[in-house]
Amino acid sequence: QVQLVESGGGLVQAGGSLRLSCTASGRTFSTYAMGWFRQAPGKEREFVAARSWSGGSTYYAESVQGRFTISRDNAKNTVYLQMNSLKPEDTASYYCAARGGTVSTRQWQYDYWGQGTQVTVSS
Repeated sequence: QVQLVESGGGLVQAGGSLRLSCTASGRTFSTYAMGWFRQAPGKEREFVAARSWSGGSTYYAESVQGRFTISRDNAKNTVYLQMNSLKPEDTASYYCAARGGTVSTRQWQYDYWGQGTQVTVSS
C-alpha cells in the first residue's frame, strides 16, 4: 500500500512559477512509476507528466511541454512538478499517482492517488 500526499499548490499570477511536491509512504517508492494529473472545474481529469521509477523515461502532455518538469528524489520518497510560465488555463486540482510497473500516461493504469492540491493562476 502506498499513500501519497501532495503539497505546494496555491494562487499565482500568470507567468509565475510553482513547485508541487508529492511525498509517498512505504519503502518501495523507488520501484513505482509516478505521474501527475490535473482536473479543472467541469472537465475530466487529464494527464500532465510522468516519470519512470529509474527516471530514464519521462513524458509530458503537449500543453505543458517546455514549461513543466517532473523530477523525483527516491531517497526522499518524493516526486516534484516544477511549473513555470503558468497560464490561467493551468488552473486545476493537481493529483499525483503511483503505478507499480512501467511508466504510463493513462490514469486508469495508476494504482494509488493523492488527495490533490489546488493551483489557481490569475490573469
